[in-house]
Amino acid sequence: MNGPFSKVLPDFMHFYSLQGTQIVLLLGIIMFFGAIGGRLFQKLKIPQVVGYIVIGIIIGSSGLQLLSKETIAALNPISTIALSLIGFLIGGELKLSVLKKYGKQFIGILLFESITPFFIVGGIVTAVSYAVTNNLFVSLAMGLVLGAICSATAPAATTDVLVEYRTRGPLTTTVYGIVAMDDAVALILYAVASTIASSLLGGKQLSLAAQLISIARDIFGSIAIGSAFGFLLSLIVRHVMKDEGRILSFSLGCLFLCTGTCIIFGFDNILSAMSLGFFMVNFAPSKTKPVFDLTTKFTPPVYVLFFVLVGAKLDIWIITPYLGIIALLYVFGRTFGKTIGAKIGAWITHAPETVKKYLPYCLLSQAGVAIGLSIAAGNDFPDSIGPQILLIITATTFIVQLLGPVFVKHGVTKAGECGLNITEDDIKKNTLVKDVMWGNLKICNEKSPAIVSDVTTIKEILDSFSRQQNLNYVVKSENKLAGIISLEHLKEVLQIGELAESLLAMDIMDAPGVCCNPHTTLPEAYELFEKQDSQAIAIVGDNGEPLGILEKTTIDHYIHTRILELHRKIEKLG
Repeated sequence: MNGPFSKVLPDFMHFYSLQGTQIVLLLGIIMFFGAIGGRLFQKLKIPQVVGYIVIGIIIGSSGLQLLSKETIAALNPISTIALSLIGFLIGGELKLSVLKKYGKQFIGILLFESITPFFIVGGIVTAVSYAVTNNLFVSLAMGLVLGAICSATAPAATTDVLVEYRTRGPLTTTVYGIVAMDDAVALILYAVASTIASSLLGGKQLSLAAQLISIARDIFGSIAIGSAFGFLLSLIVRHVMKDEGRILSFSLGCLFLCTGTCIIFGFDNILSAMSLGFFMVNFAPSKTKPVFDLTTKFTPPVYVLFFVLVGAKLDIWIITPYLGIIALLYVFGRTFGKTIGAKIGAWITHAPETVKKYLPYCLLSQAGVAIGLSIAAGNDFPDSIGPQILLIITATTFIVQLLGPVFVKHGVTKAGECGLNITEDDIKKNTLVKDVMWGNLKICNEKSPAIVSDVTTIKEILDSFSRQQNLNYVVKSENKLAGIISLEHLKEVLQIGELAESLLAMDIMDAPGVCCNPHTTLPEAYELFEKQDSQAIAIVGDNGEPLGILEKTTIDHYIHTRILELHRKIEKLG
């Protein structure tokens, strides 16, 4: 079959050639055991993505081989979908305001962290290979190609850790910017290196100019397709803003159409998805939040499938001693080069101190683009260095995919950016009534100003009101909840004048209505406020004894204060 669809149909035909029941069972195995692995590693304070990959290694080519190579190949569409989602969400982080603020910093760091390991890995591999093979041209060609490939950083494992630990700050922003752009640098370096390597090995290949033109076509074509679908999505979402189901359906539909179009025409689907996200967050900002929020909620199961399959693809038993040495030197040279390059770039661009210190920890992961370039090297140099490069990149990917996320966690933790990417909804979900209530639990063993007896005089209540911060009161009788006195009640009493002094709490209280307990979550409390159409709710214990009062204004103040604290922490980071 000829034509653009010939690039797509074989994968889908391969996918559907497996029995439907088998596919469902395999997906269940992958997702279930992957989720278990992620949770176990999370308990060990290790990023969950490492658990996914380890489970993949166990059930894949290197372990029990529950997933054959043919099956893994048939599940490639899942990897494509996952990488598109990752690219889309990274694009959503690249706001023009951020690029204007950090643009020079991004470019400076990007160039040094990409080019420095190119020279270091290239030099080390060339020297060691020449010492073993005594063939300068082959050794130099291998050094050049591996040096180019090592400049790429895998966005998937890196950004998964940032999302898992809710990071926010200058280091997080820089990492998003770098991983979004350094793949393009890797492609250009590979074009240069492979052209030189081809001449060293005596092979025929496209000229450097032709390769650079091809890369430019791929980059700008991908950006154009992503922007076009971003424009389409912005038009659609404008008319379905209140329907979350449709927003998610249209968002994923446009993203997958964008990805499929890129595959048909041979463009980079990650860059295109990134462009789609970039367009939405910058040129349709009013529609951005629901699109990205809903897409983020859709991603966890796809990520589990993707990273388990990444682990399943790795075959750690095919490496020879010579290639093993080259692989270890590659990892060392790449790590050292990324570290030195990132520090030099951060120093030259006057980046914040946390970026200078901890950015190198966040640039170690290697996967998709590196593997793709190693496959390209296998095709470009099939009779010389190609097969060796493919094995080396496979082996090193195994190492850095396990260690990379751990180092990312270490970097963002040391930078103090974990837990700062929190919204009001996150605070509500993780806060209980006892954290914000007016009552016994907040003032130790002292008598609560929010609880009064049914025979307490109005004069005493008004005196308490003038000295305390709570605006409402719960009334108890024989240690049981009897009623509630609101601010509106007190206003009415003040209009009576001197007669109010003879009234008691029982004379003006209302029935308490719905109640909550100290362990009620804030989202549940807000539902009770709406149900009762009130600004205050009584809080009772397990035995029905009154414990205090929950006021909506107090909750709002608490959440606002927490958000301000987070913003101050982020500002202090730089």
